[in-house]
Amino acid sequence: MTKKVNSVILIVMIKTGLIVEGGGQKGAYSAGVLDAMLEEGISFDYNIGVSAGAANLTSFVAGQYRRNYRFYRYHSTDNNYMGLKCFLKNGSVFNLHYIYGTLSNEGGKDPVDYEYFKNNPTTFKIVTTDAQTGKPVYIDKNQMEHNKYNALMASSAVPVFCKPEEIDGKLYFDGGVSDSIPVQKALEDGCDKMVVILSRAKGYIKQPEKHHRIYKRILKKFPKIVKDIDVRHIMYMKELRLAEKLEQEGKVIIIRPSEKLDVNTFSDAGDSIDSLYKLGISDFYAQIARIKTFIPSVFKNKTLEPAHKMTV
Repeated sequence: MTKKVNSVILIVMIKTGLIVEGGGQKGAYSAGVLDAMLEEGISFDYNIGVSAGAANLTSFVAGQYRRNYRFYRYHSTDNNYMGLKCFLKNGSVFNLHYIYGTLSNEGGKDPVDYEYFKNNPTTFKIVTTDAQTGKPVYIDKNQMEHNKYNALMASSAVPVFCKPEEIDGKLYFDGGVSDSIPVQKALEDGCDKMVVILSRAKGYIKQPEKHHRIYKRILKKFPKIVKDIDVRHIMYMKELRLAEKLEQEGKVIIIRPSEKLDVNTFSDAGDSIDSLYKLGISDFYAQIARIKTFIPSVFKNKTLEPAHKMTV
């Protein structure tokens, strides 16, 4: 963008941002959107993700097309990935050390391309929640070491269903507990125009969490997390309304499911995952012309051969 002031042309740099919500297996939707973005050579100056959204962004920043899809569609069917067996063995429904350790480390079935990830100049932040204070903590990708993806484990550690993850002597829970849609953080970090990928269709209203007595008892060592859960529906709707307000002001484009599909946080139904992934691809291409007009600068790194866009 340029402005002419008293015959002097000023170049105004626009900082672009990408925000990806979490949602467990519902993250198959943003996996589809991000793969479509990789096909189109899109990259942003700044990326921030929560829980499954942070995991999806890791593959995106690492330039690994279809890697996220393989996790949702195939790896998640492994008994070591999630489920009752994992809970009985490790105390967590999601085996985060298997997902972001065994599978993702060098020598695993689907490792992160750490060299590409590390050398990618884009900013990438992962949202976690401090287990003692209940406040959001944002971990930069430069703090993530090769074969040590504890930040992703922390960001996905859903209270009650997972144990907190330890990083440098401190405990962390899922980032969605304290900052589900980190648009305000992106604004504070200087983003001018943003794309926000949500996991739920338009019109979604988050309800108060049920079973307060149960999670209060289970999380008795973490009273601030209990308080976060009690008011999470308020925080979530406030952040959603901010994103929608910024979209009306021309500062944000929201990409979210154009239809409601039957996939929940713990789903491993292959056909449903495929449908959600395809919907993400389709919804992205429905908005691509709008995105090109909104922030043309993000279309700059096309290296993949086109399409099979709707083939799974």
